[in-house]
Parts: sequence; structure tokens; C-alpha cells
Amino acid sequence: MTQQEEDARIAAVAADPRYVALVARRARLGWWLSAVIFCAFVGYLLLIAFDKALLGAPIGAGVTSIGIPIGLGLILLAIALTGLYVAHANRHHDAQMAQILKDHGA
Repeated sequence: MTQQEEDARIAAVAADPRYVALVARRARLGWWLSAVIFCAFVGYLLLIAFDKALLGAPIGAGVTSIGIPIGLGLILLAIALTGLYVAHANRHHDAQMAQILKDHGA
């Protein structure tokens, strides 16, 4: 395949309304998941800034404070949201993209 043919195919895919819609849906999902993790981290930072005593309070009679599981929860939330995005992309976006590419002979 020549470079011109490849460029024409890329332009055709980019102009396909299904591709444009797919990119928009994928971006929208990414922004929503980013907003969720951003709000969670900002909430944690605000808690650190305005209620240090709560985060420093021990759990039961132990030495572990409440801030440790909350921080771990934030890390697990980030991992879970990444997994959610990957699962959704594998299930929906990849199949749609494969169909678009197939229709354009790629």
C-alpha cells in the first residue's frame, strides 16, 4: 500500500460519522471517570486541610489511623475506574472500531 492510499484511508476513517461518534463517546467517558477521581482526591485533600484530627484518629484500639484506609480506598478507586474503562473499551469501543476499519478495508 502506498503512502497516498494509507493517507486516503485514514482520512476516510476520520470522516466516518461512526468514528466521530465513537471518539466523542470515548472522550466523554474518560472525562466523567477523570471527574470522579478528581473529586475524590480533592475531597481527601480538603479533609487533610480542614480535619486532620479525623484522619489521625485511630481505628479501634490499634495504631492505624482512619486516614490510611481512606487513602488506600482512593488508590483502589483509581484502579477500579481504570479497570472499568478498560472493560468498557474492550467490550464496546474496540468492536466498533474494528467494524469501522473493516468497512474501510483496513
